[in-house]
Amino acid sequence: MLFARNLIFNLLFVFTTAALSVAAAPGLLMPYRAVVWFKQLWLHIVLALTRLVIGIDQEERGRENIPDGPVVFAVKHQSAWDTLALSVEHPFCAFVLKRELIWLPIWGWYLLRLGMIPIDRSRGVASLKKITEGAGKLAGRGQSILIFPQGTRTPPGADRPYLPGVAAIYKGANVPVVPVALNSGLFWPRKLMHKQPGTITVEYLEPIEPGLDRKTFMKTLEERIEPATARLETEALGRFPYLPRLSPETGAPAAKPGPAKSDARAV
Repeated sequence: MLFARNLIFNLLFVFTTAALSVAAAPGLLMPYRAVVWFKQLWLHIVLALTRLVIGIDQEERGRENIPDGPVVFAVKHQSAWDTLALSVEHPFCAFVLKRELIWLPIWGWYLLRLGMIPIDRSRGVASLKKITEGAGKLAGRGQSILIFPQGTRTPPGADRPYLPGVAAIYKGANVPVVPVALNSGLFWPRKLMHKQPGTITVEYLEPIEPGLDRKTFMKTLEERIEPATARLETEALGRFPYLPRLSPETGAPAAKPGPAKSDARAV
């Protein structure tokens, strides 16, 4: 039954995305807020399908930790769901993303039109300098920024480093950084047919004020996000005991250990 629900959702997702991409193409020539409106329409439809077909809902905690004015959201990234839901919650936020995404037909144009910040990882220091300057300009005009500090989706339980891009954004924007923990990878893993019903929790943590040196900032950020993420994952596994334990390497359900094999040489 769950396989069928995943199949139906995936088909509806592809159809909806393709149809709205074509229908909204003229919107690229319209004002910025009109482009945001089309983006929000698509996102609301996709998240509605997520709730109705798969049974994935969401809850937020810690909204009081978001200061007034522009901020940088540093978000644990476990799932494609993160980009969808957080873009709905923060419609005018500029996301930091891989440069390759802007090469996608039509959608790449939307990303550029929405003011997203592409990172060319192959350029190293030059790319960091560019995003530092870009972050300062965005924050200067009152726009918030969202970055996934590990740079890519990290399955529950996996250990991946925090990359220097988040420190460059922190330095350039010179605004508070709000760490964000979540447990979305337990419900919407990488594998297309493994989505599970339940409630994803997103938690906004205590903000980090500007002015820290790079090393202190990176240490503080990781120390706030990682324990909170582990806590949310443990909580979800307790609330929804049917959730499979995922492999940290692949993000797919981990294979159950088989019976122990006897060793004929044992004495």
